[in-house]
Amino acid sequence: MTALSHRQSEILNLARASGRVMVDDLARRFEVSAQTIRKDLNDLCDQRSLTRIHGGAIIASGVENLAYEARRFVAAEEKRAIGAAAAAQIPNGCSLFINIGTTTEEVASALTSHQDLLVITNNLNVAMLLYKYPRIEVIVAGGTVRRADGAVIGSAAISLIGQFKVDYAIIGASAIDEEGALLDFDYREVQASQAIIANARSVMLVADSTKLRRSAPVRIAHLSQIQTFITDEALPPGLQTICDAHGIQVIGASPKRADDLDESAA
Repeated sequence: MTALSHRQSEILNLARASGRVMVDDLARRFEVSAQTIRKDLNDLCDQRSLTRIHGGAIIASGVENLAYEARRFVAAEEKRAIGAAAAAQIPNGCSLFINIGTTTEEVASALTSHQDLLVITNNLNVAMLLYKYPRIEVIVAGGTVRRADGAVIGSAAISLIGQFKVDYAIIGASAIDEEGALLDFDYREVQASQAIIANARSVMLVADSTKLRRSAPVRIAHLSQIQTFITDEALPPGLQTICDAHGIQVIGASPKRADDLDESAA
């Protein structure tokens, strides 16, 4: 691997700290041309340290998970659309688990107009989104709080989850392989997700299509264990075959782009 220049090391540190870096901002910061920054980003991408996005780059995913702030930027519009589509499947007056993840947080954001919900979560961000709404009762699992993203993990969280049998579970995954395995990075988080799946009558997976191009080392479950899969693009044939074979409802939720809105207005 080629040694990084001082500027490239600084760029990588900035990306780790804030989730993403933009060409124009870096050019001003380092007082160099945008072309020079693009070359730096390309070099870092060649080394699989970064992944290019429009106008900049984010930390690359691989054997370790992206930082929480970086995950919020990845497929943000797609996650918002998935969250709205998932919330539309949830009726008033039901109980549900919501687990850890930026996509499940978008589901929570889209549930705020629902009434008479009972939400059990091991995600402090979900709890903070929902606790202020009087028609939504929130129960937070106890245990160790992961500073990186507000996840509550450990045996105490799993024990609380096991005391409930809810109508719906809203779960995410860091990666989905071609054989239908749902994967994640932290085995403690996976144990909580497995408890959530085991104690729900209907399981809804919310995952954008970037998860199909990632890998992670810890197995949560298999697609055959869920009832509904909400994503933003058509599934590859292999995964669609698995869904068809197990009667899994697949719901597409593409974000509305500005040009789509212009066309509908016209």
